[in-house]
Formats: sequence, C-alpha cells, structure tokens
Amino acid sequence: MAKAAASGSGSDSSIVDQLRALGVKKGVLVQMAERGQLLALRCEMPQCHQHKGRGAFDPVTTPRTKWAPSPDHYPILKWAGGQLLPENVRLSHVWCNNRDYGWRMKIRTMLAKGKSLAEIAEALNSKGVPPAHGTNRWTAAMVRKAYVS
Repeated sequence: MAKAAASGSGSDSSIVDQLRALGVKKGVLVQMAERGQLLALRCEMPQCHQHKGRGAFDPVTTPRTKWAPSPDHYPILKWAGGQLLPENVRLSHVWCNNRDYGWRMKIRTMLAKGKSLAEIAEALNSKGVPPAHGTNRWTAAMVRKAYVS
C-alpha cells in the first residue's frame, strides 16, 4: 500500500487512511489508493488554488466544500465520454476541478468558432475571467496550456 506523510503530523499513514479520515469511504479515489495508484494526498491539477497548499483538503460534507477531495476526469474529460476509472482520474480539490472545467469550456467554445489563441486570451481578459494564479492577464500560451493540461 502506498504511504505518505500525514499532513502536519510528521507520522506515516496510508493514503487510504487519510482519505477515509476525510470522509471518502468508497469510490475511485479509495480504489486507486488501495492499489498504490496515488502517491500522495495532494491536488494533481496543473493549477491548484488552495492557499494552504496542494495537500490541504477539507473533510467531505454535503454539500462538499470547495477544498474537499474530488476525482477529476483526466485525460478524457467527462463531457468527452471519460469515465471515473483509475486510468482516467486524478485527485483534485472541488474548486480546482471546477475552475479548470470552466476554463476548458470557454476556450473550447471559442476554438470551435475559429478564434485564435490570441483572440481567446483577449476575450477572456475583457470578460474578466481570472487567469492562472500568479498572473494578471491571459496570453495565447496560457490559453493553450489551460486547454491541453
């Protein structure tokens, strides 16, 4: 079973135990942890927005908070037919997953209309769509990276 340091405690505990302590009792994330397919309890999104760091997760509640663990359909996104299977999931925060999805859908729509990456960046900036943290404005390179990562 994969091991990871428990956040803040310095002691070793299994990723399965950490997920269960957060209230994730079943599902693809637990299955992946049991198989040693998660190396650490940390957000695997290209852009993690948790100010406490990639390894900080809230317990699962109903409804889930924005920092609760969430399975992200990747590399085949749900809208493209991706399934919640170990070979198509990465661990994310609910918020990180939602932001990534929002960017992809906006970009996808504009690509389908024949817009260039520079035109898409300009449109996202003019609409006030927040870019990746640490930056102030969308660029063509950021648009491409957000869409393909």
